[in-house]
Amino acid sequence: MDWLKMAAGKDVLSLPGGFGLRLLSAMEVLEAKREAKALSEANAEDGALCANACIIARAWEKQKQPVFASGEAVLKGLSVSQILRLASLWAKFDREENPGINLAEEDLDALKKAWSTRPRNACAGVCSVVLGFCLSRRGT
Repeated sequence: MDWLKMAAGKDVLSLPGGFGLRLLSAMEVLEAKREAKALSEANAEDGALCANACIIARAWEKQKQPVFASGEAVLKGLSVSQILRLASLWAKFDREENPGINLAEEDLDALKKAWSTRPRNACAGVCSVVLGFCLSRRGT
């Protein structure tokens, strides 16, 4: 995984017809969770569907304008399969653009290597080259 791609990732996943799914800020995700909790108060089993609808209400746009005003509007306007499909697309996009602690081992190693080898300042690495010419205290 290239750390430059992560730093300069895209904010919107383009969909056909001028639609797009945008990444959400942490605050928007928290607001979606609060709205979903309020929507599913009557029946806790509906929590996941309500959460997905609330995320979609905030993320799904057409020409940079929200398609739905709220999670409730999404629940009224889309079928369960449509909500799940959009939520799945958004989750995949979010994972690709915002990798978290659930990275696969090889992806995590590549990310650590990219971060550890990036230039830091003007003398990065110079001191270690100079110290390589000095003998250690053990004489080796």
